[in-house]
Amino acid sequence: MLVKEIYTPDAVCCSGQTRVLEAAQIMRQRHVGDLVVVDDPDDERVPLGLVTDRDIVVDVLGNGLDAATTTLASVMHKPAVIANEGEDTGQVLERMRINGVRRIPVVDARGSLVGIVTLDDLLGVVVEEATALLQVVARGQKREARGRR
Repeated sequence: MLVKEIYTPDAVCCSGQTRVLEAAQIMRQRHVGDLVVVDDPDDERVPLGLVTDRDIVVDVLGNGLDAATTTLASVMHKPAVIANEGEDTGQVLERMRINGVRRIPVVDARGSLVGIVTLDDLLGVVVEEATALLQVVARGQKREARGRR
């Protein structure tokens, strides 16, 4: 299966100059747990990094930093681990495993942000494929049992 079949379009993004407090407010308003930091939110939107709600808690609040003055550029995970919308989901899952990330921005052929793929998205694919495998086994057993009558 290809990433373009499962990713969430319109990932929420902002610039590296966005303050952490504003980022937290955006996350709350948009009901998301991550923001893709891009070069220019109003233009090409090339991913530079990613910030999660956990990053805000652990790296900013946990270190006593001021969320009103700390920028996303100073706490984002960089370089951004990205996926191309035309890639196979297995490749992206392997990239997540190698890099220890649960979310990956998805880009088009030009490198512009088009969405985000999460571990949950990929787990759904794995469950669907495992279910299909179980159906193959069950149907094969039924066919075999009918042939012995």
